[in-house]
Amino acid sequence: MRFTAVLNRDGGTLRTADLDALAARMRQLLEEAGHTLEIDIAGGDRIGERLEKAAASRAVDVVLAGGGDGTISTAAALLMGKKKALAVLPAGTMNLFARGLGIPQDLEGAIAAFATGKVIAVDMASANGRPFIHQFSIGLHAKMVHLREKMEFGSRLGKIGASFRAAWAIMKNPPRMAVDLTVGEAEMKMRTTGIGVSNNVFGEGHLPYADNPSGGVLGIYVASPRQRGEMLGFFVDMARGRWRDSQHVEALQAASAVLKVSGRTRRFPAVIDGELVRLEPVTRLEIHPGALNVLVPAQAPA
Repeated sequence: MRFTAVLNRDGGTLRTADLDALAARMRQLLEEAGHTLEIDIAGGDRIGERLEKAAASRAVDVVLAGGGDGTISTAAALLMGKKKALAVLPAGTMNLFARGLGIPQDLEGAIAAFATGKVIAVDMASANGRPFIHQFSIGLHAKMVHLREKMEFGSRLGKIGASFRAAWAIMKNPPRMAVDLTVGEAEMKMRTTGIGVSNNVFGEGHLPYADNPSGGVLGIYVASPRQRGEMLGFFVDMARGRWRDSQHVEALQAASAVLKVSGRTRRFPAVIDGELVRLEPVTRLEIHPGALNVLVPAQAPA
């Protein structure tokens, strides 16, 4: 296969990595397996246009994207509905999409898996037409990301620490939102501290990622904790992956949903794949089965 690797030198763990050594090892592993490889290393301000160029090239079969959540989400959106495949280099903080695809979490292991890998089709989701690979969320998660972005950190561990500090701050003053949620024929008016909508249902007993990235449904999670003790219990449940058992989360699933916000709630931001975005008064969420071709290890389930 013909690979083009697009690496964000400012994204994820690559900002502290030896990119020359990584590129050399990548070339060795892929070319020894009979593939061709072009490598494009760019800063975060240019990564979008470099990914767009690779996605549009007729001389590319696989776009190997390396960086944080934003880089991978951008690459997936550009490749949605195309024959080209995305290879996800796990260079982010949690690498949740890569985990769901069964990709090894060390860089060399991932590249070695790509050398002998296979292409499968997995789902994507969208919020008002904007594609996402992991999650759209409002309330708790969005406020945590907003607070975290005001903090300084220069490494993966630093980002994790900043997330914990932001979560602790939220416990003192959790958001309260009035929303209308339509799932199928059911229309629900509710006050909530947060709603997350995932690209396929999160698995149980681990970090929040989908065990089946081709399940064909949105996971919809409505959080209800209000007091500090309830908030602590909620975060413990989420860390342990206890989505279905948590008394502070109502879990639903559907092929589509409509989220309406009004009044003061409109001032809250939303998060799409880790990036803060403006929360629209009405958000239409959909699943797109088999919309993205991905390169996964040969032993990964079809």
